[in-house]
Amino acid sequence: MRRLVLGLPTLAGVIIVSFILTRLLPGDPAVYFAGAAPTAEAIAELRKTLLLDHSLWDQFAAYLVQLARGDLGRSLVTGQPVVKDLSLRFPATLELTGTALALALLVAVPLGVAGALRKGRAIDHICRIVSTMALSMPAFFTGLLLVFVFYYLLGLAPAPLGRVDPMAFPLAERTGFILLDAILAWDWSSFRDGLAHLVLPASALALAGIGPLTRVTRGAMLAVLTSDFIRAARSYDMSRWRLVYVYALRNAMLPVLTTGGFVFSFLISANVVVEKVFSWPGIGSYALEALVASDYAAVQGFVLAVATLYVLVNIAIDILYGIVDVRVRLAG
Repeated sequence: MRRLVLGLPTLAGVIIVSFILTRLLPGDPAVYFAGAAPTAEAIAELRKTLLLDHSLWDQFAAYLVQLARGDLGRSLVTGQPVVKDLSLRFPATLELTGTALALALLVAVPLGVAGALRKGRAIDHICRIVSTMALSMPAFFTGLLLVFVFYYLLGLAPAPLGRVDPMAFPLAERTGFILLDAILAWDWSSFRDGLAHLVLPASALALAGIGPLTRVTRGAMLAVLTSDFIRAARSYDMSRWRLVYVYALRNAMLPVLTTGGFVFSFLISANVVVEKVFSWPGIGSYALEALVASDYAAVQGFVLAVATLYVLVNIAIDILYGIVDVRVRLAG
């Protein structure tokens, strides 16, 4: 609860900054949405409807009143309330980002541990090369490369046209997560289809997170393996598996968790371009379309939703700190 209260000033700052920055965007939304051959009267009417003829203070006050009612405004691009647009698209983004983070952790943590256990050997050099390559490759380039190789050249992946095959029968949505909805409906063909469409974009995002996670895991494990309590544990003839994965890895997990939070935040940002590459109907592609059209309500709603997600992720990481390390829980 303390963390939630401390997150409120952060959200307040995000509201102010996002409002100011959207007004600094080039272009006039009234001109954009007035049509191909707009008249001065049509533009003036739109500006009046969007409150653009008012001062910034009046616009901001009206925006705060909307937020107090739980209303993020109406998108000019889709014509629907921004809350509805985000609620429809958020599960797609969370499914993609969560899968990418899980893949990154499954690869980075074992690779970092192996590099620390065999410092200076071949596996350690491979660990550093993989992390450097993953850090140096932008997510959009990785996505385009994966599409070119696995869809165009090898024909192993489906066309990058969304979450499922466009010709497939629509799956009844319960949670908005394709894989989970398919499991709940016992529809294994839809599950395989959703998984096939998820693999490439999740892999493109995961590669962007493997680099920092691998480096931090390797560095934390090297520090823990040289600590006094590990030397004492070795003197008791403890099994290597228990020594490494129960004692050493658990004590090395705090910096990995911190980095995982940063990586998750970065992946949400990288989603904007990856979703565009794979025609993924998430909030990233939604925000990009809104940004091009100077759709103020949609952009502000996206920024506020992502900022709220960041605050919740940080709270979750704080809770995991206490679970992983009892000293943090006792200190709190």
